[in-house]
Amino acid sequence: MPKPYHYLIVGSGLFGSVFAQQIHAAGKSCLVLEKRNHIGGNIYTENIADIQVHKYGAHIIHTNNEEIWNYVNSFVPFNRYTNSPLACYKGSFYNLPFNMNTFKQLWGITSPQEAKVKLEEQRGTYAHIEPRNLEEQALKLCGKDIYYSFIKGYTEKQWGREAVKLPAFIIKRIPFRFIYDNNYFNDQYQGIPIGGFTLLVERLLEGIEVKLNTDYLQDRNKWNKIADKIVFTGCIDHFFDFSLGRLEYRSLRFEHEQLKIDNYQGNAVINYTEREVSYTRIIEHKHFEFGEQPTTVITREYPVDYLPSNDPYYPVNDENNTKLLQQYQKLAAKQPNVLFGGRLAKYAYLDMDDTIEQALALARQELG
Repeated sequence: MPKPYHYLIVGSGLFGSVFAQQIHAAGKSCLVLEKRNHIGGNIYTENIADIQVHKYGAHIIHTNNEEIWNYVNSFVPFNRYTNSPLACYKGSFYNLPFNMNTFKQLWGITSPQEAKVKLEEQRGTYAHIEPRNLEEQALKLCGKDIYYSFIKGYTEKQWGREAVKLPAFIIKRIPFRFIYDNNYFNDQYQGIPIGGFTLLVERLLEGIEVKLNTDYLQDRNKWNKIADKIVFTGCIDHFFDFSLGRLEYRSLRFEHEQLKIDNYQGNAVINYTEREVSYTRIIEHKHFEFGEQPTTVITREYPVDYLPSNDPYYPVNDENNTKLLQQYQKLAAKQPNVLFGGRLAKYAYLDMDDTIEQALALARQELG
């Protein structure tokens, strides 16, 4: 007897939703299972006081891939949001990424030539070092002023350990711009869906059956019987019941607050780079869509240890986890009817355009 569905897709995040849309558009039947009580995974946005609140951290699509940009815009129009975060260090504000505005604020210099000379002077103290850890690597790349003001505290909060105990390869390069430009991304296209990311996912999943509050792994034998193939977007080690050990992640805790003022910080994202400030950033969501609502919603973002009780966010791509991942990937290759995709299944920090591209590629591969 044929099974009811061609594909069972585990997870309604960006990867699962794009794959489902492509399969459905090609006339294949699919069912999407989502263990949360809403679709969208971590890109879910909730309407609070007419403000689209990014419930699991800020998300912005940015890409140089015209195909990806046209694809998402075919479902919902995007605004012209340009990501220009600020860094707050000891009460002073600095522009990001590191550009002429930052150098002027930090050193009082105004020309690219002065900035280059200052950077070389700062780096020179550490030029002879063969970096053994992240701190030494960063000092060699940028010198002490930028490192101690913007990198050290923020990084130690993010990873939950001292910079001297983090591997050097985490920071391969630090981009500097010798122009007055606060646009964080160099990509040609960037923006946020008008109406929020949940609207985008709703359009992707239009006409597709979705079951919420349903954890595939709690009854996988039941679900495996109803589809020819499984597309799994959860943690790869969890799929195999952690049989080889657990991959390490860092997690996040979000503290949302609605305020009876129309503007709290004047910018969508401000990073707090001191170790003494327990959160890494404050997000003011209305500024993602140029909102003029009479109230505002802010979110403080706290890095925390990953436990079974919270959600995985950032893979810890050190040598031990890389070796463990390779072992799990060998097990995955022996699953002929299971396809693994998305950031958790791949144990990779993927930008949104990369996630979409990989989902489209897998769908094309499946459709021949």
